Amino acid sequence: MKPIKKANILIIDDDEGVVQTLTRLVDDMGYDRDHAFTLKDGLHKIYSRNFDIILLDVNLPDGNGLDIIDDIVKIPDHPQIIIMTAFSDPDGAELAIERGAWDYIEKPASPKRVKLQISRALQFQKQKIISQIHVLLKSPNIIGTSKAMKRCFEQAAHIANSDANVLITGETGTGKELFAKMIHENSNRQNNDFIVVDCSILTENFIESVLFGHEKGSYTGADRKRTGLITLANKGTLFLDEIGELPESIQSSFLRVLQEKKFRAVGGEQEIFSNFRVIAATNKDLDLMVHENRFRSDLLYRIKTLSIELPALRERKEDIKDIAIFHKNRLCRQYEMESKELSLDFLEILAEYDWPGNVREIVNTIESCILSARYEKILFSYHLPQKIRAKIARASIKKPFIPSEDKNKSTKQPNILLPYKEVLEKAEKEYLVSLYSHTSGDMKQLIGISGISRAVLYRKLKKYHIN
Repeated sequence: MKPIKKANILIIDDDEGVVQTLTRLVDDMGYDRDHAFTLKDGLHKIYSRNFDIILLDVNLPDGNGLDIIDDIVKIPDHPQIIIMTAFSDPDGAELAIERGAWDYIEKPASPKRVKLQISRALQFQKQKIISQIHVLLKSPNIIGTSKAMKRCFEQAAHIANSDANVLITGETGTGKELFAKMIHENSNRQNNDFIVVDCSILTENFIESVLFGHEKGSYTGADRKRTGLITLANKGTLFLDEIGELPESIQSSFLRVLQEKKFRAVGGEQEIFSNFRVIAATNKDLDLMVHENRFRSDLLYRIKTLSIELPALRERKEDIKDIAIFHKNRLCRQYEMESKELSLDFLEILAEYDWPGNVREIVNTIESCILSARYEKILFSYHLPQKIRAKIARASIKKPFIPSEDKNKSTKQPNILLPYKEVLEKAEKEYLVSLYSHTSGDMKQLIGISGISRAVLYRKLKKYHIN
């Protein structure tokens, strides 16, 4: 008979008394446990072994416990995190839950509450593993085996198995439309149309006609009846690209259509029914736009039933080689060329460049290289665009230190002799201190003025001890 696996719990706390108390509590529950007194040791153990629960303190000798939540939740089938701290901090509690923690408990906490949260988190973990969807996604053009991409594929598999509206976020060129199409092609709507609407190129006067359709003669120039894209998406998927550009005047009308699945064509009298699913995409911060009254909050809630945030290419550099090889082979076939090799120095430059245009930029770059080296068998770094090679060359050269001839000048302008990173941090701290004082610490004003997300802003305030 196969032995039942015991739950494994890691305690990360620098207080030996707390560790002893929690150890006894976990032993009473019949679970295995381990402990660490620092973040570094804790992370080492998390990456070395499989834990089900992490009991995590906030203030540790080598950093803030909240800062490692992002690292933990990126682990496939990651452990649930229960924050335990002696410091009352509402912003910290909010940030912990936003980052993916199971609960935020203030010390001293009753053993009953701690046991209850451990039991619930373990029950959730067990249920998640049992119900985990093992779907072989059809994704022929999306390349990536990094942890970040595996997580996105896992989310897409769950989303494809539902019929809820989806919001896909990420920088330009990260593949939002490809992910939307992949979700559609793996859903029960796959045999019906995938209709694309680019909200950024539609004028305010034209968008109603495009979405809802119009009757002949409904306005000047309407010389024939037009079927709207929402009607064409019936039983299929309506993909709204750059939904942050959707005119405010149309947002309320579209919200009603989302709620009721009914609408009237421009100039029409009869209501039209369409059973469509919405997948929206944007590279903008819609929460900030809601705060600035540029996007309806109720519309955001409606389109964001489920969401995926796609990582930038610079955050998954381990995928760059596979992306380059895949598209090199695809493009050679497309242009009817013999397959080309990628030299080591070519791949090294690809890995070092930060790719602000993400996957779209690297694909365009590979195509340019192939076309410029049509009759050559190997692509070298020299085939890459000069701007990319120049940027990498510049980054590889360290500026020599040139002492100032005027000693008094160096005391008047000390920033010149500081590392670039320190100068930036000093300027950032001065900006945040002034802004905090100006807004009296009001988080909504701080977010609105700075344009920084709540999670990032809170982390920066903590970093510089701005109270």
